[in-house]
Amino acid sequence: MAKTVPKAVVELQGCTREYGPVRAVDALDLAVLEGEFLSLLGPSGCGKTTTLNLIAGFVDPTAGRILIDGEDVTGRPAHLRGLGVVFQSYALFPHLTVFENVAFGLRERRVSGAEIDRKVAEALALVRLEGRERQRPAELSGGMQQRVALARALVYRPRVLLLDEPLAALDRKLREEMRDELRAIQRSVGITTVFVTHDQAEALGLSDRIAVMSHGRIEQLGAPREVYERPATRFVADFIGASTVLRGTARGADRVALGGAATVQVAVGRALRAGEELDLAIRPERLRLAAGPGENVVEARIEGLVYQGAQTEVTARLGDGQRMLVFVVEPAPMPLAVGQTVHFHLPADAFMLLARAGASA
Repeated sequence: MAKTVPKAVVELQGCTREYGPVRAVDALDLAVLEGEFLSLLGPSGCGKTTTLNLIAGFVDPTAGRILIDGEDVTGRPAHLRGLGVVFQSYALFPHLTVFENVAFGLRERRVSGAEIDRKVAEALALVRLEGRERQRPAELSGGMQQRVALARALVYRPRVLLLDEPLAALDRKLREEMRDELRAIQRSVGITTVFVTHDQAEALGLSDRIAVMSHGRIEQLGAPREVYERPATRFVADFIGASTVLRGTARGADRVALGGAATVQVAVGRALRAGEELDLAIRPERLRLAAGPGENVVEARIEGLVYQGAQTEVTARLGDGQRMLVFVVEPAPMPLAVGQTVHFHLPADAFMLLARAGASA
């Protein structure tokens, strides 16, 4: 039996948004699927918030069109798109109670009083804020305020939930707690969600798919494991988690010379062409200290050590000057010191072949 492919709820077709000479979003094509949690991930200025604003209707595209459930909504006002939005600042009304904040959108829609009571109660129960109805935002913790904003967005069951870095204002521990809670709520409601973040851990932990953005374009779109373990470009490899990118030259179908460091075996999913110049990424957790020279072992000089409890981050440099980052699980198998020469084993299947700008795959 053929697998059912989820339909696209939101589609951006060739969307561009310009602010004077600045192109914040550049001919972007994107489909958000029914019920999925899609994260727009990237550094400041990459276009992720502008993309969210295009979907929401807060800004219009300079070119292209936006569809919701197959209907062209380009130019339609935000309040007529049926979407729920949670902002980074939460945008709660300080003079209103929790109940009135959550009920605000329902009152604007002329919902009856009894229906408002029922829907607000359901929304507050969903975010575990029963009994807080009469409190005002200033009386709540940051995490509780975030939940009020989420309840306000969910109370009228919008077609799509848009989240603009809603966890950014929280401290680390609370952010991690709210991340888990947010995912549980999204799964229980089953609502299609677009989440903007610059935090890789949030995107990896929450998403069904991640769109990694740079300069208004999508560098890679895929499942978290795919994006992390098989980054398509050097930008993605550098931005998603920590990585080492090594330059090398193919010496055979599966052999690569890493500058003057060593020749190693690699398994990158295709046969290499002798003489081919390559960029290879490898995650620091995949490297291991070795007792001495051997197959797929390189020699490096330690330049920095950062102890982090469960592991030590080791910065080392190969003989040709290329820098490596290695996570050594504690307790380390040997004493380590800055200036020390050590050997690292690089597993053949740990290498990831990156696309080079302007080069064919």
